Amino acid sequence: MLHFLPHALRGIVSALLLALNTLFWCWPLFFVALLKLLLPIALVQRGLRFVMHGIAEAWIGFNKFWMDLARRTRWNVEGMQGLDTRHSYLVTSNHQSWVDILVLQYLLNRRMPLLKFFLKQELIWVPVIGLCWWALEFPFMKRYSKEYLARHPEKRGQDLATTRKACERYKSNPVSVFNFLEGTRLTPQKHAQQQSPFRYLLKPKAGGIAFVLDAMGEQLDALVNVTIHYPGGNPGFWDLLCGRLGEVVVRFDKLDIPADFIGRNYDQDEQYRLQFQQWVNQLWEAKDAQLAELHRQFPG
Repeated sequence: MLHFLPHALRGIVSALLLALNTLFWCWPLFFVALLKLLLPIALVQRGLRFVMHGIAEAWIGFNKFWMDLARRTRWNVEGMQGLDTRHSYLVTSNHQSWVDILVLQYLLNRRMPLLKFFLKQELIWVPVIGLCWWALEFPFMKRYSKEYLARHPEKRGQDLATTRKACERYKSNPVSVFNFLEGTRLTPQKHAQQQSPFRYLLKPKAGGIAFVLDAMGEQLDALVNVTIHYPGGNPGFWDLLCGRLGEVVVRFDKLDIPADFIGRNYDQDEQYRLQFQQWVNQLWEAKDAQLAELHRQFPG
């Protein structure tokens, strides 16, 4: 452990290890991705996806090493039983920090299929890691404002088309499709701007996971609903690198996906859209109550 080093120096060492880890594994990943492009044979591509997922899991495995090196975080985790790498899942979580992603990868690596996150299209230009996300077939989403869609109605439904295209590629291998229902990180400013009815959450956006169910609902074994609480306050990424992540409380809830949600069209079926939004809001009401209890049990 690096506990004898000042926090800033720990942060520099952790950042260096993260960068070296990424640079080490990106080259074999790019090589296998190139092979997959050159060999459009379904059976071969399925095998190459397993190889690429193995490379990503090795990258996450070393990230777990430097996270433990920076600090032995206290993990309070419940509900992971019943997850495996043989089935596909739809996964969601509350979103408070960029650290959420590394927390989820730390806990779920090799316990379930590789998490595939919905990403903003602009993130493909992030040096090196953007290409890694592309090679691993993460779905990149172009988000349009209501005002833009009013001026360009031909762009409506493009998110659904992108989701369907991504999910088509996932049908040959088990996958965990991940979507932050809030769409963005919780901040006091965003909470006030939204006039959110929840104490610890922003309003959920149901469309993203509805599109996933529309595209691959029969393939999904369950919805994994994750709740993350940081007793010491929401950490920044630099806090994680510096070893300031003292305690993390995580609860997993594996839920059956209602059978009558499978094969429905969220865009065109108004009754289904209302039912689905009610279901998502009920999940969020329960999550808000769970977070209130976790704040009581694990105060800062």
